[in-house]
Amino acid sequence: MKLGSHITILAACAAAAALSACGSSSSDGNPQPIKTCGSPTDGLGVLQPFTAPCEDQGGNAILVTASGEVLALNGYGFPPATPDDPAFVDGWEVKFTKVLATFDHVKLSKNPDKNPGDQSQTDALVAQTDGPWAVELHKGGPLLGKGGSDEQAVAITAFTGQNKNGNAAFDPAERYAFGFDIIPATAAAQNVNLDAADLPDYQDMITNGYTVLFVGTATFKGTEGTGCTQSAPYDFSQLPTVVNFRFGFKSPVTNINCQNPDNEGEAFDGEEFIRGVALKQNATTVAQATFHTDHAFWENFVHDSPAHFDQIAAQYVGVTPTPPTATLDDMERVTNFSTGFEDSLGAALPWRSCVDSSIFPLPTDPQMRFDPGTVPVNPAAATAAEALRNYREALTYSESTMGHLNADGLCFTQRNYDSPR
Repeated sequence: MKLGSHITILAACAAAAALSACGSSSSDGNPQPIKTCGSPTDGLGVLQPFTAPCEDQGGNAILVTASGEVLALNGYGFPPATPDDPAFVDGWEVKFTKVLATFDHVKLSKNPDKNPGDQSQTDALVAQTDGPWAVELHKGGPLLGKGGSDEQAVAITAFTGQNKNGNAAFDPAERYAFGFDIIPATAAAQNVNLDAADLPDYQDMITNGYTVLFVGTATFKGTEGTGCTQSAPYDFSQLPTVVNFRFGFKSPVTNINCQNPDNEGEAFDGEEFIRGVALKQNATTVAQATFHTDHAFWENFVHDSPAHFDQIAAQYVGVTPTPPTATLDDMERVTNFSTGFEDSLGAALPWRSCVDSSIFPLPTDPQMRFDPGTVPVNPAAATAAEALRNYREALTYSESTMGHLNADGLCFTQRNYDSPR
């Protein structure tokens, strides 16, 4: 599995383990009622109840699931157990206690290959199922995720036919473009797996318009590895060694026409996997919407670039009480992120590597910086739509691309908030 915590919109309740516990629901307009399993969840006075779809919806049907994968469950350890394990290259162990998100509008459209050079283009919408759904991805779920035996997922919804195309059956000879929205938290959301302890955080998301909330702790453990090197002199002992974080992202997006690692064959130039979902005639097909938590910590906007935490911890040098709690509000004052990070006292922050140089060789530039590529940066810009003005906006821009299909399938990201396009 690649560096990244993937949140997957997955399918299921236990596979019709107890047929007596299964029912059906046609409230979403599917041609055949969705089979449901188990009892409804409690909305707990804030959200709406939710009944999970069964894992087995029969042939020529799609089960949609959600997962944060093993990285939402267990976080990023340090040192990594193997060179292939995802890790923060500057020596930080990052663990989550909550990964909350809200999903909606799962869509299937015809002709995912309409334009080889523009992934956003498809033909007509043929099926759609709506929530919204509130899910706590750190809790995992009863289903096996797409990333391997250590992955977990939770069932969200299902498709049994083309409810936007005359209730026609799906054609097993075709692939259908798959997409989904990530939206601001809302009391109208169905409660997939939140408990009473999660409600204050979800209510905070509603109040502040957050789409995704990360809560957790970063602990520096670079001294437990093979040692660290740095690109210029700097006293890293000034940085706090433990930083709590509470990152609420305001980044509603529509993920369009995702690539699918389940597909075999040669993808278009510049893409890793063939687009779309192909159905099986004799079994339920799983479409897992995956979210990668590492995106927010990348050093640039290139997919799977190295993740770092030094640039965040450096904003709390000399701050009391300890440990500090990092927030995105604090990152708003960091306006020199693209020219060179500084700590909270104004000292230049160098690059640091606590992994083998074959994994992350130190850059030649002595000062750590975020590379925005072709995305415009201007701290004096009048609006967020004109350019990235601070590190908060850069973090959010990167995090907004976290939605994937079936673990590693990239989607076209349509940002539904003010940002450079």
